[in-house]
Amino acid sequence: MIKVLLADDHALLRGSLKQLLEDTNFVQVVAQAGDYSEIMKAMGTHSVDLAILDISMPGKNGVDIVKILKDKYPALKILMLSMHPEDQYAVRCLKAGASGYLTKNTAPEKLVDAIQVIAAGRKYITPELAESLASHLTEDSEKPLHASLSDREFQTIRMIASGKKLSEIADELSLSPKTVSVYRARILEKMRMKTNGELTRYALENGLI
Repeated sequence: MIKVLLADDHALLRGSLKQLLEDTNFVQVVAQAGDYSEIMKAMGTHSVDLAILDISMPGKNGVDIVKILKDKYPALKILMLSMHPEDQYAVRCLKAGASGYLTKNTAPEKLVDAIQVIAAGRKYITPELAESLASHLTEDSEKPLHASLSDREFQTIRMIASGKKLSEIADELSLSPKTVSVYRARILEKMRMKTNGELTRYALENGLI
């Protein structure tokens, strides 16, 4: 029996996933969580083999949660289930320690397959993700500009492009406004841009938001 933690801030989705997984007869959902603090509480209370995590969780970004969980629980397997396209976040999640990445519009049978593959100690990679991973092995000159951004910088550019003020970004990321300003300056330098408008246009054209 594979013991699973379901972490998503939408209770309805968690309920649907729980029903789907427990219908397989080889998965037991031992805990659910709606935010970062609930994830850590559940991990400290239950024996968990596999965590299914959403990228966009209240309290902390999903990529950061992966890093924290893998540091604290090295044997834990992690499957990311997100609304974001694979080409935007999957590679970052795998580098952080996740064992697989699926979008939420994935067919249910793919989710079940992914759990079996990951529980067996292997990575679950879709053809689309394999193509994205391959593209990251090309020369730097062929990579998009945003590929050079750190995970935190990537989060910041998406928030800027979504119209959030630096103070709002600081609150959401639990950082000081000064630190966010430093991230913004680094982003502009790496992207060879000068204004938030240019960043926003780039983000829209490249599907970052």
